[in-house]
Amino acid sequence: MQPFPVVCSTLSATHLAVYLQQQYYLGAGTTCRLIRAAINHVYLVTDGAQHYVFRLYSLNWRTETEIAEELKLLDLLKENGIPVSFALPDPEGNYIQHIPAPEGMRMGVLFSYAKGEKTLNFSETLHYKLGVIMARMHKITEGLSLQRVHYTHRVLLMDSFEWLKQYLSANTEEMQWMQRVQPYLLQQYLNAPSHLLRKGVVHLDIWFDNMNIHNNEEVTIFDFDFCGNGWLLHDLAYYIMQIYNTEKEPGMYELKLDHFLKGYESVTPIPEAERQLIPVASISLYFFYLGVQCQRFENWTNSHLNETWLKRYINLVIKKLYSFHQLPE
Repeated sequence: MQPFPVVCSTLSATHLAVYLQQQYYLGAGTTCRLIRAAINHVYLVTDGAQHYVFRLYSLNWRTETEIAEELKLLDLLKENGIPVSFALPDPEGNYIQHIPAPEGMRMGVLFSYAKGEKTLNFSETLHYKLGVIMARMHKITEGLSLQRVHYTHRVLLMDSFEWLKQYLSANTEEMQWMQRVQPYLLQQYLNAPSHLLRKGVVHLDIWFDNMNIHNNEEVTIFDFDFCGNGWLLHDLAYYIMQIYNTEKEPGMYELKLDHFLKGYESVTPIPEAERQLIPVASISLYFFYLGVQCQRFENWTNSHLNETWLKRYINLVIKKLYSFHQLPE
């Protein structure tokens, strides 16, 4: 009997170490360890004192063109002095590896290692530095376009909402609330003064989980898997939303937000039209990422992605932020 088809496999880290050792001419003692199994699987690769990160994309998540565009962006940022983790080629000059997994051909990329560690709460000085880094990045990516997703109101608020409907009943108070506020958010996007908003390439996922901090001062940003085209304000909205989520002590949100914005505007000003849209964009990004989790349920299904968790998330996170920004229902 043929093996039963699968939709998402976890490749053996032991065998992947042998594969990477041969593919990249690494040392005989090379080891590999799975450090994250989500939409993509991420492995820590160790060759003596050298460390790397190997990202294995899930089947049918990104096309080869989309991955190549991500890597091209990383090279551009690295060449311009932005501290990012970047792709490394094998001796043949190939950046993308093709691995025949049980579910089909998966693609993988070896990245440079970001020194340091993830830090949930960090100083206002580092928030200032992150503001500077993001602004410098936006100066480079403004006006650029990638052969990747365009983050329009449809992608953020409509397509994602259809995925959410499959996991949260329309009869629940939480889903009814989402349905009430969605038209308002859509209208804000449609009425936005597009000619006053900067456009280009965005990371769309800059937060503590996608950066390492070394010696409390050296920051490296990684995981550009959600990079795409759109208003640059979406990066600002996502980062500011994360400050709100992580800073619980009185006054700390305002303090660190102020430092982040000052750092950003030490490089380039934030147009007033963008500032006005940041609250709406923050909530819209929650719609989007909930949709992503539901869309790729088979990749990271676990005890949290169920109706109870979704209700709690909407009540304790999204509605709370919506109320904080005093947006109308």
